[in-house]
Amino acid sequence: MPLYEYRCTECGEKFEVRQSMGGDGSKLNCPKCQAGKPEKLFSTFFSSGSSEPSDMSFPSSCPTGTCGLPPM
Repeated sequence: MPLYEYRCTECGEKFEVRQSMGGDGSKLNCPKCQAGKPEKLFSTFFSSGSSEPSDMSFPSSCPTGTCGLPPM
C-alpha cells in the first residue's frame, strides 16, 4: 500500500497515511487535533542516486524541488 501525505486544514499538522490507491482521505482525522477532512499533499519519490529532479514544474517558492529536505 502506498503512503500518502496530508496536512490538517485546522492546525497545519503534516502526517502520512498508508491507504489503498485512489483513497480520498475523506474519513481521516488529524492525529494532533482530530479535525476531519485533511488536505492531500503532492509528493514525489526521491532517490539519493538522482542528481536532478525529474522533469516537473515546481512552485516558484521552491524552484529546485528540494526545498525543506535535509542536506545530503
